[in-house]
Amino acid sequence: MNELLILITLAFIIFASPYVATFIKLPTSATEILLGIILGTIGLLPDSQSFKTVADVGFYYLMFLAGMKVDLRVLLRTDKLTLNNTLLFLAASYALAGLFIYIFSLNLIYLIVLPIMSVGILSTLYKEYGNDTKWLNTAMFVGVVGEVISIALLTVFGAYIENGFGVKLFINLGALIGFLVVVGLIFRWVDVFFWWFPDTKKALMPQFDKNEKDIRLSISLLCIVIAVMIILKLKIVIGAFIAGMFIPTFFGYKKDLPAKLESFGFGFLVPIFFAYIGSTVNLSVLFNPIVAKSVVFLTILMLLIRVVPAFVFYKELQSIKEVLLYGVSLGMPLTLLIATATVGYGSGYIGSDAYYSMVLASVLQAIICTTLIKIIYDSKI
Repeated sequence: MNELLILITLAFIIFASPYVATFIKLPTSATEILLGIILGTIGLLPDSQSFKTVADVGFYYLMFLAGMKVDLRVLLRTDKLTLNNTLLFLAASYALAGLFIYIFSLNLIYLIVLPIMSVGILSTLYKEYGNDTKWLNTAMFVGVVGEVISIALLTVFGAYIENGFGVKLFINLGALIGFLVVVGLIFRWVDVFFWWFPDTKKALMPQFDKNEKDIRLSISLLCIVIAVMIILKLKIVIGAFIAGMFIPTFFGYKKDLPAKLESFGFGFLVPIFFAYIGSTVNLSVLFNPIVAKSVVFLTILMLLIRVVPAFVFYKELQSIKEVLLYGVSLGMPLTLLIATATVGYGSGYIGSDAYYSMVLASVLQAIICTTLIKIIYDSKI
């Protein structure tokens, strides 16, 4: 009966969330989490292992889609000024995070949480502000680099809380570094192979195809990488992200492929993940003063950590308005913030209050940042 109830409730969330999101003027992903919180609290999304398993698949698919925003060729051709400013911005963000942790005596997990970045919601801003917006393109590049760093830190953190500081941790780190080196070599080998045999690309992913070979290859690639990550006992999230990067890097001519894969993901698997996350938060925590204060505190710190260092891009963006838009747009790390909270809470490294605070802060940030971007964009600063 639990599975049947969950299935019916998920059908409602998947169908209704875009309409509800339009009505309450929130991102669809944030709305799905809110619906998960409300419906989970009243018992319509009970605990279920099958529900959790499908939600995990949804999360891996979401990270796969995030990786598809990254074309390594474009990334490697970035001009020196942008690259230097990016590294300076990220260094300043982590330095500020360390300062806040020291001042407020916070758990070390916040060294990952406070500067964490994710391009999931950021990528949706292109629909409203266009593809040729300087501040948004800059934010996307920095967000991608920041997300890769965040995923790597999350992987190391997961290994640390699972194995402690010892031989197993270094074995795990060695496996991660070895995997990344091998991935780099594979990317290079595939690049050379396709240069010598360009027709192979069209054979694997024809421009026009009735059998959906492009989707089949993409999903097969994701499954293979997930299997490798499981064998190596590494976080699947980084493997899913790398698998996504493979598509635009080598099959950029398939302009319709990202849209097809996103339609399946955002129309089915991803909403299940967000609804599941919402279902793990009881509505009563909103009235918990400790959690409420922590949510506000966390949201303020995370915005400061992005907006203050954003001024390193002032010469490049050439106006305070563009700098503010850039900084605020990076303040919506919904997916990875939830992932970090899930890893920390599942391992017992953080308590329920901290977990709820992070989940609710991720939703609040999406609301605040999308609203602030709209206000700043329409202003005459």
